[in-house]
Amino acid sequence: MANKSNSQTDPNPALVYQIRIKGHLGQQWTAWLADMEITWTDDETILIGPVIDQAALYGLLRKVRDLGLPLIAVTQLSSDTSEARE
Repeated sequence: MANKSNSQTDPNPALVYQIRIKGHLGQQWTAWLADMEITWTDDETILIGPVIDQAALYGLLRKVRDLGLPLIAVTQLSSDTSEARE
């Protein structure tokens, strides 16, 4: 029988990242960018949200690349905990 991991005791919680992109993304990209919150400044789009692991981060960065907009910065903000979301 295969071992099943318990997601409630996951020692590696999702990390919250901020991704800054030059240019503006429309609100229609919300579904495509999953759980990321989208905000805008004068000439940038800022994405903030949880990323479960490095593979998910890489996938998100590939989506940004596919949009053809220059990536300005990727910053790890914190761990995604239930306290931070309440």
